[in-house]
Amino acid sequence: QVQVVESGGGLVQAGGSLRLSCATSGLSFEWYGMGWFRQAPGKEREFVAGINWSSVPGYAESVKGRFTASRDNAKKTVYLQMNNLKPEDTAVYYCAASVNTQYSTDGTSYSHWGQGTQVTVST
Repeated sequence: QVQVVESGGGLVQAGGSLRLSCATSGLSFEWYGMGWFRQAPGKEREFVAGINWSSVPGYAESVKGRFTASRDNAKKTVYLQMNNLKPEDTAVYYCAASVNTQYSTDGTSYSHWGQGTQVTVST
């Protein structure tokens, strides 16, 4: 049984930093791309960042230069380092395992999702 569990969310002031973690079990983690998405109240879920099986990352324009995705295959965990956070980054952040070695900006290309972790950025 595949499990995806996010952690690390919280309340932070604008300009601050958080690091999200996404621990997985039940899949051959090293062979899968991973993605980070977020959903703010009243908005659709959107792609934030992804990292493919060989640790090549990609980012949404809105977070480029501020967020960094990384992975530790030994720990079967993917991370999202978020710096210079803005109030508009407030959302529930979800981690997901791709159906193949690549990440995608399309959420339908992911087979397993975590429960989400709340990130709130105050002014």
